[in-house]
Amino acid sequence: MFKKVLIANRGEIALRVIRACRELGIATVAVHSTADANALHVRFADESVCIGPPPSRESYLNVPALLSAAEITRADAIHPGYGFLSENAEFAEVCQKCQITFIGPRPDVIRLMGNKVRAREAAKAAGLPLLPGSPGVLKSAEEAVAFAEQIGFPVILKAAAGGGGRGMKIVRDARALPQAFATASAEAVNAFSNGDMYIERYVEKPRHIEIQIVADTHGNVVHLFERECSVQRRHQKLIEESPSPGVSAALRAEMGRVSVAAMKEINYSNLGTIEFLMDETGRFYFMEMNTRVQVEHPVTEMVTGVDLVRTQIRLAAGEKLPFTQEDLTIRGAAIECRVNAEDPTTFAPWPGRITGYNAPGGLGVRVDSAAYEGYTVQPHYDSLVAKLIVHAESREVAILRMQRALSEYVVQGIRTNIAFHKAALQEDAFLRGEYDTRFVERMHASETGTQRLKKAIEETP
Repeated sequence: MFKKVLIANRGEIALRVIRACRELGIATVAVHSTADANALHVRFADESVCIGPPPSRESYLNVPALLSAAEITRADAIHPGYGFLSENAEFAEVCQKCQITFIGPRPDVIRLMGNKVRAREAAKAAGLPLLPGSPGVLKSAEEAVAFAEQIGFPVILKAAAGGGGRGMKIVRDARALPQAFATASAEAVNAFSNGDMYIERYVEKPRHIEIQIVADTHGNVVHLFERECSVQRRHQKLIEESPSPGVSAALRAEMGRVSVAAMKEINYSNLGTIEFLMDETGRFYFMEMNTRVQVEHPVTEMVTGVDLVRTQIRLAAGEKLPFTQEDLTIRGAAIECRVNAEDPTTFAPWPGRITGYNAPGGLGVRVDSAAYEGYTVQPHYDSLVAKLIVHAESREVAILRMQRALSEYVVQGIRTNIAFHKAALQEDAFLRGEYDTRFVERMHASETGTQRLKKAIEETP
C-alpha cells in the first residue's frame, strides 16, 4: 500500500480522497493555489504545498509544479480526483516515468477513451451498441451533410476530443448543418485545441444512464449497477439517482453484462463509467466513457455500500477486487443534488463569500462539501458548493428525505440553485420517474414549473 498520496485537485473531491486515505492509514499531501490557501482540503491534509496563482493553468493544471510537490514531499502516488488532469494521458505517463503511481487507468486506455471517435471504434469492437453515425472524424461540412442524409435527421455534431456539452450542436435539416459544423468545430478548438468532429443520429427524448465499472489488474471486472443522470442543463448534470426509475431488472442485467464484457475486452483497470443514451423503447447506445471517479459516485456508494474511492486506491496499489458480481446488490434508493453557486433561474455563476452556512443532517443524509461560513467561492473554478446525497429504503422516501434536507440547507451571501432543486423534486415527471434530458427545459417552459421555482426562491433563505 502507498505511504503518501498527493491529491492533484481541490474542493470536495480533495476532501473525499483525504478521508479515504486516512481510513487506509495513508498520509496525504494537499496542493493549492494562492486563492485556496484557506481551503478545507489544505487544513485537513497532513501536508500542503502551494503550486501557483489562482488560474488553473498556472496551478492545478501545472504539471511541473504538481510533480515537484510530489517529489519534495516524497509522495509515492497521485490521485487526480475528477476534472483538471484526471483524464490526461500525458500526465499519467509522466507520473509513471517519475515512478509515481497515477491512481487511475493506464495512460493508453485514458488516451483511447478520451478521443470520442476512437472510443466509438473501441466500443463497437468490444460489442457495445452504437447510435448510427460517421465511422470516424468528418473531413468537412459537406461530408457531414452526406452522413446526416444517410442516417436521417435530426443529428448531433460532437467534438472528437470533447465533453461537458462543449462542441455539440443538434441539427434538424441539411441547410443548417454547414453553419452548425463551423460553430461546433470552433467551440471545440477553443475548449480542447482540437476541432475534429463526428456525427450521430439524435435521440429526441433520451435518458442518460451510466454504468459504474470497477476492475483490478488481475482480470477481474464487475459493475456496480446504474445511475440515472438525465436531469441536466446544457449537458451539465444537476440531479443523479440510483437505481434508475426507467431501468428494469432485465435491462439492468443486460447493460451490466455488455459493459463488463467490453471492459474485459480492452483490459480496463481501476474505476470507470460507461455512459449510455437510452431511447423511449429502452434501447441503449454507447455514448462515451469517463476514465476517473465521477462527481456522482456517492449515489452508487449509498446503494451498494462500496467505498469507491478507497477501492480505487487499493486497486491502484495492485490489490485484487475484494468482491465478486454475486456479492453486489442494490439496497434502497439514493439521490444526489449538486448545489452550485449560481442563479437558480438563469444558472449564471455567482461566486462570492458565504456569510451564513448550515448543512442538513439526520438519518440517510450525506453532504460532500468544502464550504463553510466565511468560505469564498472562487470565480476561477467550478461553481460546485456541495453534493447533497440522501439514501432511503425506497425512491419515494428518498425524494421526501431530499425535500426535507433541501429545506434545512442554508447558504447565505451568494446565490445557489437550492431553490431549483426544491422545485424540480416537486415536478410530476420527476415524481413519476418519467423524465429525460430535456426535463429542465420543459420545467422552465411550463407555467407550473415557473411558479414552483418562483415560490421556492421566495422560501429559500
